[in-house]
Amino acid sequence: MLITRSLKLKNIESSFEHFLFMSRWLSAPIYLALVVSMVLLLFKALKQLWALISTILVADGNEIIVGVLSIVDISLIMNLLIIIIFSGYENFVSKMEDLHGHADRPDWMGQIGFTDLKIKLIGSIVAISGIELLKGFMAVSNLSDRDLMWMIGIHITFVFSGVLYAMMDKLSKKH
Repeated sequence: MLITRSLKLKNIESSFEHFLFMSRWLSAPIYLALVVSMVLLLFKALKQLWALISTILVADGNEIIVGVLSIVDISLIMNLLIIIIFSGYENFVSKMEDLHGHADRPDWMGQIGFTDLKIKLIGSIVAISGIELLKGFMAVSNLSDRDLMWMIGIHITFVFSGVLYAMMDKLSKKH
């Protein structure tokens, strides 16, 4: 009777653990939503490119630079999404076994851990913030001093956070 009860408890525990393990698939639709977000960003980039092309003869240098920086910004965000989608899916949902031999498979795929992902995330945020700050300086006449100070403050906060996070990561690897 004790053995039967122990087996039942073990079966319940095993079933619960399998249920928890399968719950990782609940995040799979989020990765699909990120892919759809990339499609939306593509339309935004194409719209920006069209605006650049249609105003090329009358736009001044600053307007062209801000337009190009906007497209670079979108590119950085899309690259970040690719890293999050691939590494998040492979780390937390399922390995992409069928793609290991694919000629176009990025070298970093399957090698970015959670800590590496956070470092890449903060680095991308700093780069995106820097581009937004540069765009602000290119259109400085359209912004108030207060707005510029906020942009600088936010950027410095991101940079400082990134440096602190990298230092903490380096310290934790030493131990």
